[in-house]
Amino acid sequence: MRSLALPAALTLLSLASAAQAHPKLVVASPAPNATVAKPARVALQFSEKLMPKFSGADLMMTGHGGTTHPPMKVATTTQVAPDGRTLVVVPKSPLGAGRYSVAWHVVSADTHRVSGNFAFAVK
Repeated sequence: MRSLALPAALTLLSLASAAQAHPKLVVASPAPNATVAKPARVALQFSEKLMPKFSGADLMMTGHGGTTHPPMKVATTTQVAPDGRTLVVVPKSPLGAGRYSVAWHVVSADTHRVSGNFAFAVK
């Protein structure tokens, strides 16, 4: 019996650590701190499948022509792509030249909300 206790305990620990994992941002397009031509969308790929109902993002314009101003929310639609891991933010009109920030929040199967943000520029 004693020889079975250790493998069983290790199995339980590995299951517990897998359940404690949180989604991590793997790649973003545009990339953080990038300067790009007018993107048609912002795509955020995560390490785990997302719960669409509890995941989203806000796109804000934070500067223009080298000046900073109070953030102005950009009208967008946001949805989780068919792969279940990518959050896609589509501006309702083309983005003008300036600095933008993306503030995202996602929830995966572990039900913990994870959030973050990054900035990029449009030339």
